[in-house]
Amino acid sequence: MPPSDGAPPLEVKGLRTEIGEQVIHKGLDLTVKRGEILGLVGGSGSGKSVLLKSIIGLLPPASGSIQVFGTDIHEGPEAEIEAVKRRWGVLFQANALFSTLTVRENIEVPLREHARLPDQMLCEIAQLKAILSGLPADSIDKFPNELSGGMQKRAGVARAIALDPELLLLDEPTSGLDPVMADQIDRLIRDLAHSLGLTVVLVTHDIDTLYTITDRVAALADKKIVAIAPVRELEKSDHPWVREYLLGKRSRAGTPLGVGDHR
Repeated sequence: MPPSDGAPPLEVKGLRTEIGEQVIHKGLDLTVKRGEILGLVGGSGSGKSVLLKSIIGLLPPASGSIQVFGTDIHEGPEAEIEAVKRRWGVLFQANALFSTLTVRENIEVPLREHARLPDQMLCEIAQLKAILSGLPADSIDKFPNELSGGMQKRAGVARAIALDPELLLLDEPTSGLDPVMADQIDRLIRDLAHSLGLTVVLVTHDIDTLYTITDRVAALADKKIVAIAPVRELEKSDHPWVREYLLGKRSRAGTPLGVGDHR
């Protein structure tokens, strides 16, 4: 059966994930709405990044299903799966930029993999994505190690949007950044989502990110999604981990962008 255009961008049903003898997810359900920014939170070792790897096909489930735009990403026809892969963009933890390639060449990688375009067009597209991601003009021909941490994040985002994706998957996009740069990356994600009509799923531990740009937050605990709601509603959850995470002494409640326009 061909994928349905009306299907959710992402739908996970009854997911069980195992690594060796360790069970990472058990009966995990998650549906992402079209056009939303969904934050995914969970304690250390709860399986947030593992879930992203499963979503993009790197780790097969022991049972359950993962559908992206209506196609089972592990069991669907190969041609459909390849077509779906062109509809998402991924920012891996620590950016995963190729150190021996320039920023421009890094942005061109998914284009060379999935699109047959002349070199001049590849270069122009890469320059456009770099501009959209807020990279300075003189950075595109630099190598990743010549950029600051924040600029490397922007380069990773530029590569993630190279194919004009509908779904953007981000793993810890503000990790390791100072508060000012983290705020800029949050704004970039929000602005790209709104201007390009993206659905965004972002794994984060940054409380401020949850309050400033997400539409809903899914909490991963006890090997499954234990709560999913707008973050202000999630504060009322009776799950002990969720309450401690959002309302504990070390938590910080940010101010939504546009309300005072600060954190």
